[in-house]
Amino acid sequence: MSKIEKDEVREYRISMEAIVDANGAEEQALGWYYYLDDKIQFPFQAKCIEARKASPLKTGEIVNVTQMLSEDECMQEMFVEIKWNGQTFGVPLTQVEALNVDADTQGAIEDWHYWVSRGYEF
Repeated sequence: MSKIEKDEVREYRISMEAIVDANGAEEQALGWYYYLDDKIQFPFQAKCIEARKASPLKTGEIVNVTQMLSEDECMQEMFVEIKWNGQTFGVPLTQVEALNVDADTQGAIEDWHYWVSRGYEF
């Protein structure tokens, strides 16, 4: 069951820009990867919006997001590289919310959050 209501405008944009012509899970993952990598302007600050067992971040912490992780790291879920407490590592893009970014960056990140919240998978 989806956590959020269907947004037809966002669905259309995702189908035409992120996963256009994707056949299968691998092509969808790559489509998302390149869509996000193209739209997001790095670096930016972000706030952790969801604690996860596999990540040391706590809800509300501020981090610096520096880039997407490699294609290979993003074949199941989209990950970004962060700098936090003197360390550099990857976290799921769904774990962070961008702060003070341009409209393209904000929209692309919101598209990914929407996709995941709707329960869609590759």
